[in-house]
Amino acid sequence: MPWAEALLKNQQDDIDSDIEGRQLSYTEALNEALSLALSLDDNVFVLGQGVDDPCSMFGVTKGLDVSYGSERVFDTPLSEDAMMGVCVGAAMQGMRPVYLHNRPDFLLLTFNQLVNHASKMHWMDQGTTTVPMVVWAAIGRGWGSGPQHSQAIQGLLMNVPGLKIIMPSTPYDAKGLMLSAIADNNPVLIFEHRWLMKCSGHVPEGIYKVPIGKGVYRQKGGHLTIVGTSHILSLAIEAMASLKDDGITADVIDLRTIKPIDEEIILESITKTGKLLVLDTGWQTSGVCAEIACIAAEKGFHSLKAPVRRLALPDLPTPAGFTLEQLYYPNVDKIKRLVREMC
Repeated sequence: MPWAEALLKNQQDDIDSDIEGRQLSYTEALNEALSLALSLDDNVFVLGQGVDDPCSMFGVTKGLDVSYGSERVFDTPLSEDAMMGVCVGAAMQGMRPVYLHNRPDFLLLTFNQLVNHASKMHWMDQGTTTVPMVVWAAIGRGWGSGPQHSQAIQGLLMNVPGLKIIMPSTPYDAKGLMLSAIADNNPVLIFEHRWLMKCSGHVPEGIYKVPIGKGVYRQKGGHLTIVGTSHILSLAIEAMASLKDDGITADVIDLRTIKPIDEEIILESITKTGKLLVLDTGWQTSGVCAEIACIAAEKGFHSLKAPVRRLALPDLPTPAGFTLEQLYYPNVDKIKRLVREMC
């Protein structure tokens, strides 16, 4: 049975990820998604530096090489651009590669294949060729990994037509979006946050699909709208919980994907609240925050009662020392301070 047909036939509804039920860790959810995809379609294969070693890409690929063999789950050399080229060529021939990277800075070495070829092939021959491939990377921070390994480059890649970009925040979404990404006929990038890999949550058994480009409300309130993705959403929820005694409530929206962006849910919320705070794990300058703020200004200006505010990384390379990291990264206190100013 073709992969897409199997997914649609077996998909569950996109239910609330906070529902009680079977609990899995974030990495277990991703591992299960990859295992399901490998079992459903012989064209799916998984590759990357260390996918078959004892650490198994933070545990995401644990045991997959044993279950599905070294021809479908295998380690790669330090030749990122060449291996990305292998993935592009394989995808153009009908296979579905899932190329995993420990850090997103390794993707900078692949831009020739990813930006010049993978993103454009479908548009260069009137849609005859598809490039169904997934490129996965983990954002690292908080343990002294410095300017290269800690950087978040999603804002750079938002500018490239033909790519989709996913940034989950829960184990439920991590599994469902991975399955959707593998089933998609376009190149899809997935950026995970390492701190999310410590969390657990409800994850249904079997196949289900979380739609790419569809956001979800994590909380509802009346004073302002908070929009973001990935780990920073957990900081926002923590901040709003501590502001309950002040009587401040907010719509907290998890976009789940930043390309395409769910404009409808953003505009719906600011129509109600009139105020928008945008959060991101990447750099503030010309990044995700700027794009979302522009959407609000262009299409929801009549609803805004105050200037759009944003919180992301400053326009500086990431420091390696613990003390400087505390000043550099967004945190709960910084979010609370901004919310109080806006309200």
